[in-house]
Amino acid sequence: MKKLQRAHLRKPVTPDLLMTPSDQGDVDLDMDFAADRGNWTGKLDFLLSCIGYCVGLGNVWRFPYRAYTNGGGAFLVPYFLMLAICGIPLFFLELSLGQFSSLGPLAVWKISPLFKGAGAAMLLIVGLVAIYYNMIIAYVLFYLFASLTSDLPWEHCGNWWNTELCLEHRGSKDGNGALPLNLTYTVSPSEEYWSRYVLHIQGSQGIGSPGEIRWNLCLCLLLAWVIVFLCILKGVKSSGKVVYFTATFPYLILLMLLVRGVTLPGAWKGIQFYLTPQFHHLLSSKVWIEAALQIFYSLGVGFGGLLTFASYNTFHQNIYRDTFIVTLGNAITSILAGFAIFSVLGYMSQELGVPVDQVAKAGPGLAFVVYPQAMTMLPLSPFWSFLFFFMLLTLGLDSQFAFLETIVTAVTDEFPYYLRPKKAVFSGLICLAMYLMGLILTTDGGMYWLVLLDDYSASFGLMVVVITTCLAVTRVYGIQRFCRDIHMMLGFKPGFYFRACWLFLSPATLLALLVYSIVKYQPSEYGSYRFPPWAELLGILMGLLSCLMIPAGMLVAVLREEGSLWERLQQASRPAMDWGPSLEENRTGMYVATLAGSQSPKPLMVHMRKYGGITSFENTAIEVDREIAEEEESMM
Repeated sequence: MKKLQRAHLRKPVTPDLLMTPSDQGDVDLDMDFAADRGNWTGKLDFLLSCIGYCVGLGNVWRFPYRAYTNGGGAFLVPYFLMLAICGIPLFFLELSLGQFSSLGPLAVWKISPLFKGAGAAMLLIVGLVAIYYNMIIAYVLFYLFASLTSDLPWEHCGNWWNTELCLEHRGSKDGNGALPLNLTYTVSPSEEYWSRYVLHIQGSQGIGSPGEIRWNLCLCLLLAWVIVFLCILKGVKSSGKVVYFTATFPYLILLMLLVRGVTLPGAWKGIQFYLTPQFHHLLSSKVWIEAALQIFYSLGVGFGGLLTFASYNTFHQNIYRDTFIVTLGNAITSILAGFAIFSVLGYMSQELGVPVDQVAKAGPGLAFVVYPQAMTMLPLSPFWSFLFFFMLLTLGLDSQFAFLETIVTAVTDEFPYYLRPKKAVFSGLICLAMYLMGLILTTDGGMYWLVLLDDYSASFGLMVVVITTCLAVTRVYGIQRFCRDIHMMLGFKPGFYFRACWLFLSPATLLALLVYSIVKYQPSEYGSYRFPPWAELLGILMGLLSCLMIPAGMLVAVLREEGSLWERLQQASRPAMDWGPSLEENRTGMYVATLAGSQSPKPLMVHMRKYGGITSFENTAIEVDREIAEEEESMM
């Protein structure tokens, strides 16, 4: 492309009327804004980054549990329906915004400055999530190192952290396959290892008295942040290469765990429990809400990661195809992970002689208690344990890359001339600040703070942000204009399916989720511990703060304009003058008129004189201009 540009620039100079300021004077046109910003360096960088971002810890420790508690195989019906209504359309919308503008979550609101507060809310949410998400990665690193031994430390009782209630459940069946009655009042070694050794939660009286910092967790958290920093050191140029390993290697490990799991005795018992359809569950609204929540959070819509990744694409990247690859791939991965998890849980339930539902858990309970206990029952248990936690590490790192890249990109796009040349230093400072803020999570009571952050940082606030984004793009900016932008970028307009979802189905579904989460609100808890009222209030304020950033951003945007209140609202809701594709060569059609210094009554001719003949995408731009002209004539 740059060679073509140089060839065109050697042509005779055009008249001043058809020249932009960048045509005049000794300006190096090869050094464009997007080139300074950076781009993906490989064809698969973007696709693998999106797959790694979406396929995370939730696919392994949340989806299987949600499936079996909400109808087993019948859960797949609302799951794929919600994927079609909410997941795919919102995923495509966020990718389109980022790729069209080549801007991060803050600067992208040139599309309608009135809603820039939604971008600030995204940053607050992703910042809070990044703090505690890396703590989970620190736990994974802790277990990964603990697996480098001949005997897993959570396999037996008799350690200093064990209590009198500790009982090795392995092989505790009697001759008739029944368990001793007092097993109910015992604790497995893996559970005490997690709570009393890793967390050392007995050293805390609750969230108000976190206790001392655990030096081993502190070092693991430091290592986690160092890994993240080194991988995003050069932005997408470095993280785009790391994902070739971190996004693909988990599938290899998952396949190995799946093969090993289904060959275990009793595996079919767990799989049957996981997938047996219970269609009467479909009559419950809770099942549909759970399906929508799983889709919403597993795809990472609203966190700004998808928008950020797409902003580093070339202008004509086929994100329509990528949308279906990533969203369907994410769903299939979740289902496969369920087979890998429940086949092992089925084996575990047979060994213990208890029903599957008594060993099945979700979240950290599955990753750090149940599955490690199951690993101790296998031959070569340290090997399988290492593989499992290495898979969790690679799954978690991809998502963490996206969180940090979102924050760094958003701020550097706001202050490009100051921060972009020092992006590596700025990234390091962000990582250091978040490490220091996360130190409270390494204390004896750190798990209480982690649960509070997990419950409130990205709950109703994230839904409000996504609803606002959807309505701002389709209602304020305009669905017709947005579809024209996509037409200019991809060569075709989104069909009726996407328009219907963007205008009605997706916002309505998200609104139902928001109302449901408020009506069915339950205070946070961790095991038998109930959070005090002040902690609940803190969590609610955490969620409300992200929501309040939207009206605060509106107030700032209105105060910057002039005129009456209605005139200010109108001016603030209109796209900024420089809204549009970042590179001049891509500003075809009506966007050529917004180039600095463009005075030509035929703005497309400016583009043709500068960059050469008409391409297929410029043909699209001519069609868009013609449609606009016809609409203007019909309105007169």
